[in-house]
Parts: sequence; C-alpha cells; structure tokens
Amino acid sequence: MVKRKEPEVAEKQFPDESSSSDEDTDMLDVEFEWFDPQPEHDFHGLKTLLRQLFDVDAQLFDLSALTDLVLAQPLLGSTVKVEGNETDPYAFLTILNLHEHRDKPIIKTLTDYIAQQAMTNPSLSPIADLLKPFNQAEVGLILTERLINIPSEVVPPMYKMLLEEISWAIEEKEPYTFSHYLILSKTYREITSALNQENSRPQKKKKKNAAKEENREIFYFHPEDEVCQRHATMYGGFAYLKEESDGQADAKRTFQELGIKPQGHMMLLEASKFESAVKALEDFMRPS
Repeated sequence: MVKRKEPEVAEKQFPDESSSSDEDTDMLDVEFEWFDPQPEHDFHGLKTLLRQLFDVDAQLFDLSALTDLVLAQPLLGSTVKVEGNETDPYAFLTILNLHEHRDKPIIKTLTDYIAQQAMTNPSLSPIADLLKPFNQAEVGLILTERLINIPSEVVPPMYKMLLEEISWAIEEKEPYTFSHYLILSKTYREITSALNQENSRPQKKKKKNAAKEENREIFYFHPEDEVCQRHATMYGGFAYLKEESDGQADAKRTFQELGIKPQGHMMLLEASKFESAVKALEDFMRPS
C-alpha cells in the first residue's frame, strides 16, 4: 500500500528528453508516491541505488546481503516510486542499527569500512571509537539515495516518516533507541578533464595540478546534506579506497572543461539533534 502522497511535491514537472530542441522542451507531470520497502518488488532497484551510493567502493560490499537486510525491516524506511508499488524505486531511505546487527558479516564489513575511512580525516576520527565493539553507543546508520534526476523535495517526507516509524518501533520495544545517527553520503570536486591533457605534461606539473584539485570547492550531490550537517556533531569527506580512472571522471563531466571526482561523506548527529535537523530539512525544501 502507498504510505503517502505529499501534496507539495507529489506532482513535479520534468523536461521531456525526447524533445528535439532546448527551445521546444515539453514538460512531463510526475506524481511521486512513498511506500514501505517491498521484498517482492524492490530488491533490484534498491541494490542499484546502493551501488550508486557507494560509488567505486560498492565492489567492496556484498550488496545483495545489504539489500536483503534493508528489506528485512519493511516497516522502517521508505521508497519513492512514480508508477505504483510493483515498480522499481526511484529513491529510498532506511536506517540500520549497527550494534544490533554487528554479528552479520555485511554489517561487520560496513562498520570496519566506515571506521577505516573515518580515521583518514581528523574531523571524523572520533567516529571510529564510537563504532568499536566495547563502546555502548547505539548508532543508527542512515542510507539514502535517489536517481540523479529525482528532486530533493522527495527527501524531507522520508525523514519525517522515519522519525514517526522509529517512535512507533520504540513503543513496541524494538531496538531503535539510538544515541547517534550517522548519515553516509557523497560529494564531489570538479577536476581538470583528462581529455584536455592528451599531450602529456611534465610530472612535476601533474603533481602540482593534482594538489590544486584536492583544494577545490566541494559540491553536494544531495542538497539536503548541507542542512543536515549544520546540526551535526562532526562531518567530513573521505577518498574512496578504489580509484576511478580518468575516463570515469570524464564520463561524469559537469562542464565542457571539467570532470568530477566523487568522494564519500559522513555526518554524525546526536539523537537529541535529529528531530530539529528533520524540521530544518522540511523548512528548507518547502516551496516558497
């Protein structure tokens, strides 16, 4: 069954990509619906979105096991669809109790990965201690992703429903009383396109250019991350363990002269700050 249609964002217009010119662009009306995760319909769609979320590091994880775990808690989290319940999700949001599931191989792999990556950034290093087995912290890992052309306005309803679902789960004595919420996301930097460097330049100049690109401005795939991190105890980025080729960066070019280099991003929120972060998201995304 459909969970909800949000009047403010249920209908959205998108350009018709079959249009022959920019000046003669037809708009398509799209109606979004929110559903509980459905094991019989959502496995392949969720797995694809998880692969997109983890980017080049997706190959480090058993994504089938992770998808099964997400689908094993159908009353927690949401998917967004446009053509009914039996279609693939265009977006999703879920939360996993890292402490409760710590003995599952996929959660152990994921926890080790997060701790390892947190140690590469001084701003994130306390997260590694928070995830150690002896630590009594109850960390809820939030995973959320959407297809690239899906508007950010679909996100606040998912967070709002998650708050309600956690409250109901706690009333039923389910293990969702968290001390912290950890949001795993991704950002990117613009980099010089390899296509513009076909005539090889001196090695020193290449190294200097690489260092310059490391200091370039960070951009957000998900605008809502900028809102969430205002309420975060700590946040920061990390390089993926698997290197992508220059060709992959060029495939993700944002402008003619530039490619993009994605990186991972984490935000840790104390439980007491989570509700206010969700409210801020609703306010930020509310149509003017």
